[in-house]
Amino acid sequence: MKLLVTGGAGFIGSAVVRTAIARGIEVINLDKLTYAACLDNLASVADSPLYHFEQADICDAGALCDIFARHAPTHVMHLAAESHVDRSIDGPDAFMQTNIIGTFQLLQAARTAGVARFHHVSTDEVFGTLGATGQFTETTPYDPRSPYAASKAASDHLVRAWGETYDLPVVLSNCSNNYGPYHFPEKLIPVVILNALAGKPIPVYGDGMNVRDWLYVEDHADALLRVLSDGATGRSYNIGGENERTNIDLVRHICALLDAKRPKDTPYAKQITFVTDRPGHDARYAIDPTRMRTELNWRPSVTIEEGLGKTVDWYLENAAWWQALQKRDGVGVRLGKR
Repeated sequence: MKLLVTGGAGFIGSAVVRTAIARGIEVINLDKLTYAACLDNLASVADSPLYHFEQADICDAGALCDIFARHAPTHVMHLAAESHVDRSIDGPDAFMQTNIIGTFQLLQAARTAGVARFHHVSTDEVFGTLGATGQFTETTPYDPRSPYAASKAASDHLVRAWGETYDLPVVLSNCSNNYGPYHFPEKLIPVVILNALAGKPIPVYGDGMNVRDWLYVEDHADALLRVLSDGATGRSYNIGGENERTNIDLVRHICALLDAKRPKDTPYAKQITFVTDRPGHDARYAIDPTRMRTELNWRPSVTIEEGLGKTVDWYLENAAWWQALQKRDGVGVRLGKR
């Protein structure tokens, strides 16, 4: 296998690249290097003979054609995407371009190259919101409620259409919320950790009762490589962490971990501040992981308690990494208020 990973300098993409190279897979990392990318995420593999980097925009058909011709990948894993919901509310244009047009251009390039497999990585947000009970399955109707979710839903439909119309050997996966080391510091868990350490208010949207299923990023990378190698062509797989928590419970748990690991005079939970909710904020996400268990014999290995402990430790030990990223555009600023 020779694997082209798009978005390999991002949070999930870099975890896939590191895991794949550790398993002896040759990887071409194609990344535009937008504000959320960080090549430091790949320092541990940068000198590997199995690693190649190409800076390019997936919307650039000519660049894609050149990269496919020079590297001749046999497999593609497509993770490149604009992914921050709040940013999609303020500026949806980039999401439409990258997530929809970029996916179209990549499908065309992969089709021309005749790849053996095209794995499209998506999100559970395409399914909309759940009530107090129930879970998303692979057959749940799409009901996206943010510009980000709508752009990912569109890209999912494009991938399925290219599979049906052009016999491109596609496979899809939709994941729950990821967390772990190298998480860009505009997302909930890093925001909580870093604001707590800085003595700033820890923002919680609305009443904090929104529920998410949390998936440790290294578990997700393992699952993605399983889907890539063993998933059935044309099939879709929901990947969940089996770790549902309300946002407020999650935030309080992180504060308690910081109380133990980096104690100060007052509990970190006193910094929690409830703020105006995000427009269209989905109430609950939950993944039914039955297909991953029964067809691919995969389950997550990291509990939310274990994963949050590892994540807090990593941020405490890697201040130079996140301090550099905090200087990037929009980081630390409240976005998505419409």
